[in-house]
Amino acid sequence: MEGLGFIWSVIIGVIAGALAGWIMKGRGFGFLVNLLVGLVGSMLGGWIYSLLGIQSDGKFGILVMSVLGAVVLLWIVSMLRRK
Repeated sequence: MEGLGFIWSVIIGVIAGALAGWIMKGRGFGFLVNLLVGLVGSMLGGWIYSLLGIQSDGKFGILVMSVLGAVVLLWIVSMLRRK
């Protein structure tokens, strides 16, 4: 069952990265970049949720948290690129 957690992390990471890409620029980035953006976004979203005292439950809650974190990540990267 441990491998299933890893597979779910990859699936949620790819979906979160793709959704964040579509939200921020109108399209995704490709499988690997979507995965990286989603996984880093998941960590960032978890940190933001912990600061706000919010808890995510279930796969959908984790997906929402990951997308939020990935959008914030892409927003920060876009701000750094402009300078």
